[in-house]
Amino acid sequence: MDAKKRILVTGGAGFLGSHLCERLLQEGHEVICVDNLFTGCLSNLDSFINHSSFTFIEKDICESFDLKVDYICNLACPASPPHYQRDPVKTVKTNVLGALNMLDLAQRQKATIIQASTSEVYGDPQMHPQQEKYWGHVNPIGLRSCYDEGKRCAETLCFDYHRQYGLPIKIVRIFNTFGPRMHPSDGRVISNFIVQALQNLPITLYGNGMQTRSFCYVDDLIDAMISMMKTQAYQTGPINLGNPLEYTIREIAEVIIKLTGSQSKITYHPLPQDDPKQRCPDIDLAKSLLNWQPKVCLEEGLFKTIQYFDRIVQANKIPSVS
Repeated sequence: MDAKKRILVTGGAGFLGSHLCERLLQEGHEVICVDNLFTGCLSNLDSFINHSSFTFIEKDICESFDLKVDYICNLACPASPPHYQRDPVKTVKTNVLGALNMLDLAQRQKATIIQASTSEVYGDPQMHPQQEKYWGHVNPIGLRSCYDEGKRCAETLCFDYHRQYGLPIKIVRIFNTFGPRMHPSDGRVISNFIVQALQNLPITLYGNGMQTRSFCYVDDLIDAMISMMKTQAYQTGPINLGNPLEYTIREIAEVIIKLTGSQSKITYHPLPQDDPKQRCPDIDLAKSLLNWQPKVCLEEGLFKTIQYFDRIVQANKIPSVS
């Protein structure tokens, strides 16, 4: 990765994908962004769309295509429950057929593939914090299964291509990440709470608010992904990437109300099916292999994210979130 590479980023117009594209351009690489814009937004590319080393192609990875590339970063798939449950069959196809197409492309091009997996492969975990060796506790037929099991199958495919064909693979399991360019209506904790707080709307907590999550700021996550890309070919992963500091959902709501100076009140609603009670990464492997751990504290990251959403709210570019 020291020399200039031609890198394909699928899902590159999404939240994480756009940040990854931007960082790779800053490091001197040629970047091809492929996105069908199901949840991605062209506005996420505004700051670098005219870069001489950047190309955007509107395409669905469920359809096979050919490109000359050195690396493939497969981030294509809706990642929030409201988005991936909108069309669960399409979600499975993106995770499985899309991964197959990208693995075949990598094999044809003798490229390395970086698969963006997820903490959702652990399901509602019985090991806490979650280590990479944990196989998970996942409902295979629930409302979240299209995403959870789709990502698990994608990991399986990656390792089968690696074992059967010798394909270089790298799998990163991404835990909750937040920051600018999150979709304002993605239904995630951070985006929901900030948009509601900025509009002085009720903050909607599901369950009793005591379920826990860990939140990693996007800049830290992208640092880790690029470090994983730069490791030797035999470092396949999977590797957990996230922030090991754990907070209750109620604590997050209270911090966001404080930082926004909001008049919002907290309201409680039934917990969705298969919603994990706790989620927190063990990042010992990332520390030892990548010499990486998060640097941005929760409040600093939230402040930057609030500034981003405040501009959107002030411009009346999003509907009220309830």
